[in-house]
Amino acid sequence: MAAPLRVVLVGLGYFSRFHLAAWKSLPGADLVGLTDLDADLTDRLAADTGVSAYRSLESMLDETAPDIVDLVVPPPAHAPLIRQALKRGRTLICQKPFCRSLAEAETITAEAEAAGTPLVIHENFRFQPWHREIRRFLDAGRMGRVFGARFALRPGDGRGPDAYLSRQPAFQNMDRFLVQETAVHQIDVFRWLFGPVEAIYADLQQLNPAIAGEDAGQVILTHANGVRSVFDGNRLADHIAGNPRTTMGEMAIEGEAGELRLDGDGRLWFRAFGAQAAEQVPITVPVDYSQFGGGCVQALCAHVVAALNGAGALENTARDYLDIVRLVEAAYRSNAEGRRIALAE
Repeated sequence: MAAPLRVVLVGLGYFSRFHLAAWKSLPGADLVGLTDLDADLTDRLAADTGVSAYRSLESMLDETAPDIVDLVVPPPAHAPLIRQALKRGRTLICQKPFCRSLAEAETITAEAEAAGTPLVIHENFRFQPWHREIRRFLDAGRMGRVFGARFALRPGDGRGPDAYLSRQPAFQNMDRFLVQETAVHQIDVFRWLFGPVEAIYADLQQLNPAIAGEDAGQVILTHANGVRSVFDGNRLADHIAGNPRTTMGEMAIEGEAGELRLDGDGRLWFRAFGAQAAEQVPITVPVDYSQFGGGCVQALCAHVVAALNGAGALENTARDYLDIVRLVEAAYRSNAEGRRIALAE
């Protein structure tokens, strides 16, 4: 058996708790270092987890010689930290949104490739167990020809002056919010399920005056194979679910054979064309409802470890993810210009 891969974690804000839990639970990984700009927070989490605390990325890299550097930091920190960590034979994982602009993301991607450093974007929604099962369902041909899909984002967490403050207060000040922070997840899932996107149309609006950016709207993707996928987002509305954040909404995929539906509790249902009732589709991959997205953070981390040990290719490399960054930019351009944007423009 290969020795566990040595992992360090950079950034200890809200979402890092899921990364910490993931790396601590993976038998193929050994979390050996933590660092954050907040020294007190770093020391406290180090004491809680038994992982060594460091005052800087540079010192942590020198002392731990990690195989994987996991960057759970905001976009302004991506480029400088990635540049510090570039080294042949080392793998970097970077949170989304990726960098501050498309140009910066393209530059950093090229630098990582030149250094021989695999760079993976931590886009975890495609690793949610229900999405993995949907991909299996489609790959098996059980839908026949797919006509289209719609995801209705309805977390119900965006109301009033205190919206997002208890969990991720930075959301209130993001000039680009719904698409850059949230819809990007589903854009990646749709592209992963249905293939390359040729054109995009976005119609966005701001419902809560307490925040800086948009929090509702629709994004329509035209895939090269003719499929139309729709993101219909409203962070002020909710949906039927034991926990609205489990799936963040509901999805329906329609095709020749019938309709495949994801409900708010992470269950899949298939109704054959002409049938009056749907049957539940078993999810055959592990689901951990105590963790975010059914355990998708751990699933992504496990995928990286497996790929580095020779079990398949890495998903969501920075090079591949640049197409998602381009789609986000095109969505905002579409909204500003009030028209459909062809990606070839």
